[in-house]
Amino acid sequence: MLRHSILAVGLLAPSFAQEQEPDLLELEPFVDSAGKDALRGVYRVRENRTAGTGPWLELDLVVLLATGSSSVDDPIFYLFGGPGGPATGAVGGFVDSPLRERRDIVFVDQRGTGGNHRLACPYEDTDPQSYLTPGFEEDHYRACLERLEAEFDLTQYTTPIAAHDLNEVREALGYERVNLMGGSYGTRMALVTLREHPEMVRAAVLDGVAPISFTNPLFHAWAAQRGWEQIALECKSTPARIEAFGDLDAKFHKILERLEKEPAQVAVRDPNSGQSVKVTLTRDAFCEALRTLMYYTGGNRQVPDAVCKAYEGDYAPFAQRGLGINRALRQMLAMGMLLSVTCPEDLARIDPATIPRWTKGTFLGDIRVQRQMALCEFWPQGEVGEDYGEPVSVDVPTLLLSGTHDPVTPPEFGAAAAEHLPNSLHLVVPGCHGVGRSGCLPELVSAFLDAGSVEALDASCIESMSMPPFAVSGR
Repeated sequence: MLRHSILAVGLLAPSFAQEQEPDLLELEPFVDSAGKDALRGVYRVRENRTAGTGPWLELDLVVLLATGSSSVDDPIFYLFGGPGGPATGAVGGFVDSPLRERRDIVFVDQRGTGGNHRLACPYEDTDPQSYLTPGFEEDHYRACLERLEAEFDLTQYTTPIAAHDLNEVREALGYERVNLMGGSYGTRMALVTLREHPEMVRAAVLDGVAPISFTNPLFHAWAAQRGWEQIALECKSTPARIEAFGDLDAKFHKILERLEKEPAQVAVRDPNSGQSVKVTLTRDAFCEALRTLMYYTGGNRQVPDAVCKAYEGDYAPFAQRGLGINRALRQMLAMGMLLSVTCPEDLARIDPATIPRWTKGTFLGDIRVQRQMALCEFWPQGEVGEDYGEPVSVDVPTLLLSGTHDPVTPPEFGAAAAEHLPNSLHLVVPGCHGVGRSGCLPELVSAFLDAGSVEALDASCIESMSMPPFAVSGR
């Protein structure tokens, strides 16, 4: 086991001279924030694996070592969302996870997300107003591309290449087979890894499924509209909700009509100074804030109340939310990596003629997909193969989880992926984007991983799960 082969001897690979080929794996033991044994270090890969020459990328990695006395040799490899977020940033959420009792949990930063290879396109963090813009501005990304191209080959950051990296890390750590656990884009990474290296995967958990057929961001507007309509329908379902929120859909469209005519001037808290500042909230910024507010269950339950406040003239909840989430995303995600993934893998497969079908009549419209497609006109694109868009079909036991109210990867996406996975179980659970930690799901996921099979998995506990009530404040 990894604990015995590395931790017991306190291995720390020596640093390497520039003219020599480096030690690929470098690890050292440490005690994590929960006071438990762990390992951290780097694994080095060539940026261009095929050429076998050129710069080395240092993939940061962390291994949370299993804590129980009956641990097993098939770890969990956690795959982060985005694309563009570093997996090691999620370590803190797992140090006390019950999943760790029997299994090591491994986090490997995907190439392009961190370390000496982070493909960031940072914004100046000085003007709160800048976070209330649609994003994906051409001038900003042309300047970013010029800077990144001077250092990196941006065609070498696709998901299939990253899947090969993951397999190399597995081999270097001495694991025979692993369990994959991914959320959002991490499910795409898991599906591609299943296709590229099925022999390395014992079982997979996909939470908030982004199948190969999901061409990001073509379906964002449709999925967000679906999420909004579910909320609006709920608000008509009981007399108490009708009394609390009135005709929410009518209020929402009145808000959009107002903001289209005249953006609102709103006081928000500057995230840097903490002082109150005035910003302009446009229709597009309001809609994007709504989309992100619906992402997770806590925010989703605040939507009706926030819409009612906006209808009455208080736009602060939406402006503050839009500013905060956009700032967090731009700081967390390496946006150059996002483009290096989505341009060849998603946007290259979008037929412009299909855009109206998926965006017409939605509150978001086509602004996001059109802006991102424009960037892909000049962003370098790696090769992913003509068959990349084919559904992933492997016999690996796979548990797929979808939230009923997910506004970005709705249950239809999980069902589409499950159709081609003959040894799978798709569960639709009350919740939003990422439901794996809600209700009885942690115990259910643990039972699935212990069994390594969906056969006879008792999922009846989800029948007792429900969405929490909507928040209602005094207005």
